[in-house]
Amino acid sequence: MSLDHEMAVYKRSIKDWHDYVGQYVLIKGDEVCGFYASYEDALTAGYGRFGLEPFFVKEIHAIEQTHHVTRMIEPCHTSLVR
Repeated sequence: MSLDHEMAVYKRSIKDWHDYVGQYVLIKGDEVCGFYASYEDALTAGYGRFGLEPFFVKEIHAIEQTHHVTRMIEPCHTSLVR
């Protein structure tokens, strides 16, 4: 259930969506299906149109946030690795 293709459509198209910042976009395959005021509205439209098939919903931001995750654990002992 990878939505990598839809994410690529989002990334490729976002530069043209400055009028939709703060709204949610619904994407299925190559099709941008619509823009919605709330996440719930986008989900309702997606389920209404595609049922239980996977679809992509994401909030549109003027500047995408990057999240950096680190692991704060000690590496395991090499004697424990087989």
